[in-house]
Amino acid sequence: MALSFLPSLLLPLVVFFLLHTTTNGAKKSYVVYMGAQSHLFDASLQERDSVTNSHLDMLGSFVGSTVKAKDAIIYSYTRHINGFAAMLDEKEAAEIAKDPKVISVFPNLPRKLHTTRSWEFLGLTKDGQIPDSSAWKAGRYGEDVVIGTLDSGAWPESKSFQDKGYGPIPAKWRGICQPGYKDGVRCNRKLIGVRYFNKGYAAAFRAPLNKSLNSARDLEGHGTHTLSTADIIAAVDAAISDGVDVLSISLGATGGTEFFKDGISISSFHAVKNNIAVVCSAGNSGPILETVTNVAPWIFTVGASTTDRNLANYASLGNKKQIEGVSLSASGVPGGKFYPLISAANANIANVSTTSALLCYAGSLDPKKVKGKIVLCLRGEIARVDKGSECLRAGAVGMILANNLTDGNDLSADPHVLPASHINYTDGQIIFAYLNRTKNPTASVTDVKTLLGVKPAPFMAAFSSRGPSNIEPTILKPDITGPGVSILAAFTEAVSPTGLDDDKRRFPYSILSGTSMSCPHVAGIVGLLKTRYPLWSPSAIKSAIMTTAKTRDNTRKSILDSSTVEATPFAYGSGHVNPNSAMDPGLVYDATTEDYLNFLCARGYNDTMIRLFSQKPYSCPDTFSLEDFNYPSIAVPNIQARKVTLTRTVTNVGSPGKYKVRVRQPFAVFVTVKPRVLEFKTTGEKKTFQVIIAPNFAKLGTRAGYVFGDMIWSDGKHSVRSPIAVNLAS
Repeated sequence: MALSFLPSLLLPLVVFFLLHTTTNGAKKSYVVYMGAQSHLFDASLQERDSVTNSHLDMLGSFVGSTVKAKDAIIYSYTRHINGFAAMLDEKEAAEIAKDPKVISVFPNLPRKLHTTRSWEFLGLTKDGQIPDSSAWKAGRYGEDVVIGTLDSGAWPESKSFQDKGYGPIPAKWRGICQPGYKDGVRCNRKLIGVRYFNKGYAAAFRAPLNKSLNSARDLEGHGTHTLSTADIIAAVDAAISDGVDVLSISLGATGGTEFFKDGISISSFHAVKNNIAVVCSAGNSGPILETVTNVAPWIFTVGASTTDRNLANYASLGNKKQIEGVSLSASGVPGGKFYPLISAANANIANVSTTSALLCYAGSLDPKKVKGKIVLCLRGEIARVDKGSECLRAGAVGMILANNLTDGNDLSADPHVLPASHINYTDGQIIFAYLNRTKNPTASVTDVKTLLGVKPAPFMAAFSSRGPSNIEPTILKPDITGPGVSILAAFTEAVSPTGLDDDKRRFPYSILSGTSMSCPHVAGIVGLLKTRYPLWSPSAIKSAIMTTAKTRDNTRKSILDSSTVEATPFAYGSGHVNPNSAMDPGLVYDATTEDYLNFLCARGYNDTMIRLFSQKPYSCPDTFSLEDFNYPSIAVPNIQARKVTLTRTVTNVGSPGKYKVRVRQPFAVFVTVKPRVLEFKTTGEKKTFQVIIAPNFAKLGTRAGYVFGDMIWSDGKHSVRSPIAVNLAS
């Protein structure tokens, strides 16, 4: 199988390595948050040491002495965020929370890592060339933009980090290339800095770490670590001081966490306040509704969808039926021959249920039944590559992996340890039926080849977490979707692509899927916009990408979900990222730090809670509603029988012109926009309008649940689109 390598985005990277925190014994890891630092951006080392000492003095007053405090403390946040992380028991945490200098104390919760053709599919290249219309040219290839990535580390020897053709490191860069234990990590003009954060991990285990963990080198591969709040806050605090422009965070909590208790939300607010755009993955818990994570309005939340490339092979049946699947297996079955085909449910060993065997759990298959055959396994509950490993252990020559009903058409090309083909639910049912009605069923699995121009594309990945937000449903999340399925990416050579102990293969690149893959795609596009419009706020950049997104696939039909039904904004947000159009959005919905604080006020945050985000006391306005928060999308979580009026303000970032509005009404909903025409005489001019949403009782009936539409402002050249989600709650 030949793989072509397209040009990488010419963006410097800073990579932060984080390790997870666990709890052990009576003491647990807590974050003690004391608001924002009041000193200047370039605070001296002496000033930061003074802050650390004040943290030790304060902690010592609760744990008995400064000596004990030094043993308990994990991190002291001294740059932009004021506070510390420490090992405390519940009583100590409760007492510290009462201190008037403390805004909040919350548990150091684990965070999970959320995890070529992309650039061509996004229109940045065409036939391997970069057209004049490409956002790469418009954004000067992200010149002098620094992107910080919070992930499981880097493999610096990868060709993806070569700096040939790069100029000097941006003068604004203040970070370091933190040396690790005998790891040989070297930075250059592209990989300009690395740091690692593992104190939370060490504190939890209360034992010296293996020295190999003192490193920013990725020794595990993406997706194997869980990460802690304390490490996240420390990394973001460092990134702000180091001088990054964009933060790409491919991790998050497993469920909804209120903003004032969420380390990512809090630290991201400080980053955005310093004009750093924060791009976060939406999570990999789909297609279940209300699973989306990283939902703060100041965060750019990214879902995952497919591209038009398949790494395809075929499962051929004895009845001459050929079924297309995907795989990264090194080869097809020996000799391309047909072999006996068996359902894993019929290959169970004694005392193992047929259900467990069908899922191909480790130790579930009987070698006497499997040896020399191709095994049909059902997707679910354990890793896909683990199923192949079990088939190989039992002596199979190949595996066909069929989706369950929930996963539908969601396929992943995996580097299986034996010839294997991953097929969709419908095709899986065809093979199960063939097995049931055939006396001596046979099958073959072919080699893998690359297919381009696959249709339809994109469609939403089943794993991509869905909205609405279970924290604040008036903010429609996710915000956007981007390429996140079968993405070719640099990979650590410290472990195999499967992560299995008995897999001795090592590759510099691997194919990965997840919202962790779509997140850096969008972060790169944010970097291009940052270069072209250095004075734009993070919210303006986010708006430009959201309002120019596409909701139709390459067949010119609505983007589908993995189950072939029409996807909704709860899957793709505003749509699929469209970087070339984002370079010239026409209008943007901007928001300031004050707007975000007003949003928190409208949510009922008191002064103590707001001090988590504001550097100084903040007086909430007498009147401010959630409906008036200036977001590029519109969500009404409970319309019932009332009329809802929302206020929005757009800023003209293009030429003078006249914009007219058109609305696609959601089912059983009236949407009225006043005024219907906005005329801009200058660049930078702002105009405010109202959106009035009311139920259409003639159509409403007994229907409940969300319905969707959109609002588009157009001057004939630009189309500024906002999705509308309305809950017809009964």
